[in-house]
Amino acid sequence: MAGMGKLLGKMAFNSSGGAINWFPGHMAAATRAIRERLKLADLVVEVRDARIPLSSANGDFQDILSQKKRIIILNKRDLANSNIVNKWTGHFDNHKQLCYFTNAHSKHNVRELLSHVETQLRDAISRHPTLLVIVVGIPNVGKSALINSMYQISRMRFAAQEKLKRATVGPLPGVTQDIAGFKIAHQPSIYVLDTPGVLVPNIPDIDTGLKLALTGAVKDSVVGEDRLAQYLLAMLNTRRVPLRWKGLNNESCAESSNFCPEDFTGKGPKDSPNEKKEKMKEAKQNVRQKEDHVVEVQKALFRTFSEFKGNLENEDDLEDLIESQFNALQKAFRIPVNSGEVGRNKVSKKLLQLFRTGKLGHYILDSLPKCAS
Repeated sequence: MAGMGKLLGKMAFNSSGGAINWFPGHMAAATRAIRERLKLADLVVEVRDARIPLSSANGDFQDILSQKKRIIILNKRDLANSNIVNKWTGHFDNHKQLCYFTNAHSKHNVRELLSHVETQLRDAISRHPTLLVIVVGIPNVGKSALINSMYQISRMRFAAQEKLKRATVGPLPGVTQDIAGFKIAHQPSIYVLDTPGVLVPNIPDIDTGLKLALTGAVKDSVVGEDRLAQYLLAMLNTRRVPLRWKGLNNESCAESSNFCPEDFTGKGPKDSPNEKKEKMKEAKQNVRQKEDHVVEVQKALFRTFSEFKGNLENEDDLEDLIESQFNALQKAFRIPVNSGEVGRNKVSKKLLQLFRTGKLGHYILDSLPKCAS
């Protein structure tokens, strides 16, 4: 991104400016185990993050994956910019790589994936009574969530299937640290192996590393939330995203369409009608406050961007803009101005949370290769 050279330089991954240490010991052992099992796979499902279709590929596995029958799944499509999804699909098509954008929590998407798996295995089904599908990917791209959804749908489709344990899912990178198998079909028997999320040992490209950290593949504590928040603001500014929020007025946003009184779980058998009403009112107020929070953040970013008189391609000017936005966000998040580094850290945490949950919009951070654009 233009104007970010100096900023990225300041974001050296540790005080000595060396490579970031995001390759724990268990990843080295897991990488070896995964490579051995990939040799046995009839089909590989490589899961990547739809927000970083290229950066979320594990380069260490690409040599063996290129020799296997493979489906590339770009998961978390609900957080990606839908306007350029087709262009990215075309990019992979041009490279003869089967690719699908997916939301692991969408039954429709997962049913389509199961259909694609069966299609890819059609020739092998006639020759082998048992087939193996291996799911690989970097940490926190939703591999286990995808497998759990596959398992749930398969269990309904194949009623005779024995009850099997589901994959463990968690919000932190590397929750799945063991290789475990799950059966998703009978006649033929199709097994799916979930694998730990592993990264390459060294990522010399700082920009790629920060994208991985911003999307959750690396723990925030490794890179630093302040650095990630600076990077996020730089990305939003250089793409002129704050201009999208020009039309926001001073009114609070409408009630959340996701709030449903029938889903309210705060009521109890001993609650009087008035108590139930008060609890529902409180819950709706909490939803409204959270959404107002998002609007205040968007307004703060638009206001500081519109008042900016510098050059976004000038690194010093961009750095000044980001600093002014930190100050504005501190007020938007209602964090005391005299809270120092603690307050700044709170701003970073809250801003990153809004981005990761799609409240600041949907993005694909990787640039589409010119040959596909």
